[in-house]
Amino acid sequence: MTTTTFTGASGASPSASAPTLQPAEKGLKHGALGLISTTVVAVASTAPAYSLAATLFFVAVIAGTHSAIIAVIAFIPMLLTSIGYNELNRVDPDCGTTFTWATRTFGRRAGPWVGWAGGWGIVAADILVMASLAQVAGQYGFLLFNANGIGSNPASGWVLLVGILWIVAMTYICYRGIEISANFQKALLGIELTMLTVMSIVAFVKLGTGHAPPGHLAPAASWFNPFGGISPSGFVTAVLLMVFIYWGWDTAVSVNEETKDSHVTPGRAAVIATFILLAIYFVVILAAQSYAGLGTGGVGLLNSAHESDVLSVLGTSIFGTAWYGKVLSHLLLLMVLSSAAASTQTTILPTARTTLSMAVYRSIPTSFARMHRRYLTPTVSTIAMGAISIALYVPMNYLSGGLVIGDAVSACAVFIALYYGMTGLTCVWYYRHNLTSSARNFFMQGLLPGLGGVMLWAALGWSLYYYWSPVNSYTSWKMPFFPHWHMGGVFVIDILSIIVGIILMAVQAATSPSFFRGETLNMDTATLVPEGAPLPAMPPAGR
Repeated sequence: MTTTTFTGASGASPSASAPTLQPAEKGLKHGALGLISTTVVAVASTAPAYSLAATLFFVAVIAGTHSAIIAVIAFIPMLLTSIGYNELNRVDPDCGTTFTWATRTFGRRAGPWVGWAGGWGIVAADILVMASLAQVAGQYGFLLFNANGIGSNPASGWVLLVGILWIVAMTYICYRGIEISANFQKALLGIELTMLTVMSIVAFVKLGTGHAPPGHLAPAASWFNPFGGISPSGFVTAVLLMVFIYWGWDTAVSVNEETKDSHVTPGRAAVIATFILLAIYFVVILAAQSYAGLGTGGVGLLNSAHESDVLSVLGTSIFGTAWYGKVLSHLLLLMVLSSAAASTQTTILPTARTTLSMAVYRSIPTSFARMHRRYLTPTVSTIAMGAISIALYVPMNYLSGGLVIGDAVSACAVFIALYYGMTGLTCVWYYRHNLTSSARNFFMQGLLPGLGGVMLWAALGWSLYYYWSPVNSYTSWKMPFFPHWHMGGVFVIDILSIIVGIILMAVQAATSPSFFRGETLNMDTATLVPEGAPLPAMPPAGR
């Protein structure tokens, strides 16, 4: 067993050029990704087109003409948290990210429990969103080929079938290797960003030349006052929705062990990705709001008939019905489809690597650490993520006519805030003895990531409070026994997911206690400490 010293918490300032810790060897393909590929994976993971298509209506309902500035405000905790990811990755580039960092940082007693909760936050958020991604992919696949009757019904059995096949295909790509996944992402993201840019430019040109539809709006300075005409509760809710559309850039850090210069490149890519996303969201939201207006009919953003499909409706209006307009409209449909594909793939990637790291350190069954000899990918972790996603997607598709899928997406906010916020606060605690050594350390290792963590955990609390009310969810559940509470579906999904996590953690602690005793992952060790008979750092590879 080799050991290295994790010195940051004891007062020594770690050097980026001389990292203080190397993660346990897991069998991943080192040096496969550069800065550009890692940044592409980070941006693609957020699925900008899918996120805008699924969220813009709800943001416009709450924030109205202030939607673009709300996107800027939601960017702030994302940027602050990404700084925390960057600082922690400098000293510990482990693909377990939040799970690993929190476990090491908070000591042998509390660390394993806190770290496990952070790992479960990543897994739960990713699993909950998969059904929605598959559903969108299924719908847009039919819309792309003008099968509007099927594509317009998200709960259709045909949409379900295509969605399942979609998950299978994306799981296979992740199974085949990180380089194939990254190259696939480049192609998908290229289509996505090009079409979003073209759509925004054409919308602004039509607005400026007087060819925008009735109800369009001219941009005004009042749009950029986030507190004008929005209630405090509406403001927080809109920011929470925007936090969801930024979620995913941390995939850059989840593939850190497969990245060149793993101590520097992943964190840098994560920070760069947040700025790219800010630019995309601000421009597209401003263009859509100006061109379509906030009417409840036609292409207006408040037309409830288009609440789950804003972009395809806008595309048809913006590009027109001439042959070239139809081509561009179909390219827009392809863009949303490719966005869902990219996000499906990059949802599987970080989850598989989180469970890989958790398995290597024995916080979950070690079978999840099994690797493919040729592709150097986590086989069991990758396949399990796809299989569990399908197993949940099928019943969710039929529960309440598929509306529970929409609630599952909203439920992600709690787990996103949980592990993002935990990472920011972990950064502060890890570097707590270094904060007074320089102004740079005080801000980059303490104040900024700590502020991001506090903001996100405050959002977590607000989210639970807000979604307790049935009126804020698609579905609801009334307890058939005392005290007969009537709760929103989002709140119920969150609580059930938390309970499942607690049960799984308790079972693992009872059957394999070494991790929870602080033996397999702590401040001083980077490799496994044997429990009973000696075990290798990773289980035997797959075929």
